[in-house]
Amino acid sequence: MSAVARKEQEDARREPPPLVRKAAEAAALLETLRTELTSLQGREAAGRAALTKAVLAVAAERALVRRALRRSAAARGERWRGGRWRALVWRLQGLLVRLGLPGRTLLVAASGAWRSSGRSLYDLRHLAAYLRRGADPAVAPASLFDQAWYLAGNPDVAASGAAPLAHYLASGQHEGRAPHPLFDAAFYSERYGAELAASRLGPLAHYVRIGAAAWRDPHPLFDTAYYAAQGAEPAPGEDLAAHYVREGWKTGLSPHPLFDPAWYVAQAPAAGGAAPLLHYLAEGAAAGLSPHPLFDPAWYQTAAPEAGEGLALLRHYLAVGAAQGLSPSPFFDPQHYAAQRGEALAPGADPLVDYLLDGAWTVAEPAPGFSTAAYLAAHPELVVEGLTPLAHWAAACVRSPRM
Repeated sequence: MSAVARKEQEDARREPPPLVRKAAEAAALLETLRTELTSLQGREAAGRAALTKAVLAVAAERALVRRALRRSAAARGERWRGGRWRALVWRLQGLLVRLGLPGRTLLVAASGAWRSSGRSLYDLRHLAAYLRRGADPAVAPASLFDQAWYLAGNPDVAASGAAPLAHYLASGQHEGRAPHPLFDAAFYSERYGAELAASRLGPLAHYVRIGAAAWRDPHPLFDTAYYAAQGAEPAPGEDLAAHYVREGWKTGLSPHPLFDPAWYVAQAPAAGGAAPLLHYLAEGAAAGLSPHPLFDPAWYQTAAPEAGEGLALLRHYLAVGAAQGLSPSPFFDPQHYAAQRGEALAPGADPLVDYLLDGAWTVAEPAPGFSTAAYLAAHPELVVEGLTPLAHWAAACVRSPRM
């Protein structure tokens, strides 16, 4: 055998055949990819865990702030002490109305519905000046009283020329007339009847003087505690409902867990020029618009045909439907959520509201097949935006039905 042939055989023994070499290279590449994938999965899992932990921390801190605000508000509410003279004046309201301006001034002052500045003589002069203006829709009295709205809905008051707040206190409230879109006297009286009786005040006066400070809700769709916990800062003597109408809506504050302002305005762009909830109460509910991604009026009407239509649907859900376990939308199964939430769901609590307030960050699977951790990992911006994963997903599905 020649020297050349011997060298070729030795080289062949030292070097693997081409297929073997390629197989070895592929195995090495596969091992590298496996290592990288394992590392990536570990980082992703760690990222999800860290994100979930951060969200839970934020939710826990928010709950602590909410509880602290409640305690503070309750302490402020306890400072009110109604005087017997107010009750006496209230019983003599018919006589006071007949006494003209001095009597009506005393009636409104005694009602408690006029926001006090802490300066009695100034308040009386201011009040008397208001009463002299009569049925002027441009006047805004120092109370949770929408004068223009009251006059528009009660043409007889406009024709009489009487100051609308005085009319409401003397007769309107007894006739079931509403003083403001965000004050539901029937709802307020039913929920806080014992407090009203003890205070000797009418519903509006009780809210202005006691209820607002103690975080009582003036309307089924205005959750005072929820609104305040978002950082609302009303002016001195201003109740939170009035703050929402004046300022809060402009900064995107929500009046209720089941009212998402951005979601609603996307359906009704014209609502963006004023408080969105007022638009919903006046027009949007009747038009079938949805107040929240997880509340579908048409879906709920099918589940509860006895609820009626328009605003009555959401009212029915909040008052009756949630307690009955009715589903508010195709994206939320209350029975499944309640089972996942377990004992953490307070007896009688609305499962959907519970999810939106706290449960979104503690329940791993709020809907069948929906993983909170996986969705948060794919949408970390929700932590900053404050949106719950299920609501974000529902909104995306509604906007893009093929998703």
